[in-house]
Amino acid sequence: MNVLGIIASGVAALFITVALAKSARRVALRPHVPNEPGGRAPRAEALRRSGGATAVLGVGTATGVALSLGAADDAAGSVGGLLAGAGIVAALGLVHDLRPLRTALRLGVQIAAATLVVCLAGLPTAAGVLAALWIVLVTNAFALLDHADGLLTAVGLVTAAGLLTCALVGGAPALALLPTTLVAGLAGFLLHTWHPARLRLGATGAQFTGFALAGSGALILAAAPSGHAAWAALPTLATVALADSALVLISRRREARSPLRDTDDHIAHRLRRVRVTVPGAAVLTTLWAAVPVATGTLVYAELLHPAFLLLPLAGTAAAVFALLRIPAYAPPRTTPPRTGSSRTAPSRTAAARRTRTSGPGVTIPAAASAPGAKAAAPGQGTPAAARTAAGHPTVPPPPTGRPAAEATAAAAERG
Repeated sequence: MNVLGIIASGVAALFITVALAKSARRVALRPHVPNEPGGRAPRAEALRRSGGATAVLGVGTATGVALSLGAADDAAGSVGGLLAGAGIVAALGLVHDLRPLRTALRLGVQIAAATLVVCLAGLPTAAGVLAALWIVLVTNAFALLDHADGLLTAVGLVTAAGLLTCALVGGAPALALLPTTLVAGLAGFLLHTWHPARLRLGATGAQFTGFALAGSGALILAAAPSGHAAWAALPTLATVALADSALVLISRRREARSPLRDTDDHIAHRLRRVRVTVPGAAVLTTLWAAVPVATGTLVYAELLHPAFLLLPLAGTAAAVFALLRIPAYAPPRTTPPRTGSSRTAPSRTAAARRTRTSGPGVTIPAAASAPGAKAAAPGQGTPAAARTAAGHPTVPPPPTGRPAAEATAAAAERG
């Protein structure tokens, strides 16, 4: 495949993606879109979530046409298998955008798609197993980066540019076909997914992007000459995606949370908690990804010693440690315990209120006895009623609220 073929494929992918994304954006932003029956999300919101299908169609169409024209030469089987596997996981992501699927089902389909790629590439058994596991791991790691506007699109664009350079430098221009169209497609989609995002990659575009990047890296690594530093350089290109996954797993493990339940604990979420804007978080993460991508590309081109790869890895480890110190979870709500004193407080308050509303001179049965009355002996309890000096029981206040003078006169008549 010559340079003109690479440029033509990229231009085609760019124009197709821009045209489809613009049409999808116009439909998604159309006002007064009615809700679907059954309590489902509006059609416009579903279209925004699955907007990555436009990038998938743009990249897939340009790559497929280039393959049909013989652009991949002797690597047509490998590139065709990679495109087919990426299309399978993209279709799975589209279904997941419309109706969430179980994790086990998604992993099973991803493993089957990765197996298809390594089989069509003709890799040995041991290398094929490792390549399939790597593809599944990196696919999900890149898919997790789709947690902020423009983040995955920008990081994927930088990573695809690094893979494109490695393929051209390593003497495998046919394997540069899919990275080229992916760079063009993500560049055309970036304007629509930048903050505030009108369209999102969703599971469709995120899984397609991650699978295409992981599969391209595995194939370029397998095609590298023996004794080359590709075994160390190419995995470095996925440093930020793997760092985000490690950050999430470590933090959820510390807090005893489920590793499969997605919460706001990713890189961009923590940057937002230290007052970094959404575009700023995307820019910082993209610059972070560009450092290991550039270092890995220079090492693959044998312009740097492989020891330089330790620098971005050490910086990434320090960044993950610093991000772990940023609180990502809200403290649990605590309810004050209900004690016996709190239960009796209303009754005491009511008794005090009744005492305050009673008129002066009214004798309350539960009050202290009048002068001359005998106090209750210890252990015998409270007397049934207080008595006057003459031995007659006191009269409680009448229920109708009679005045204190009438109550005293009635007591005198009985005495």
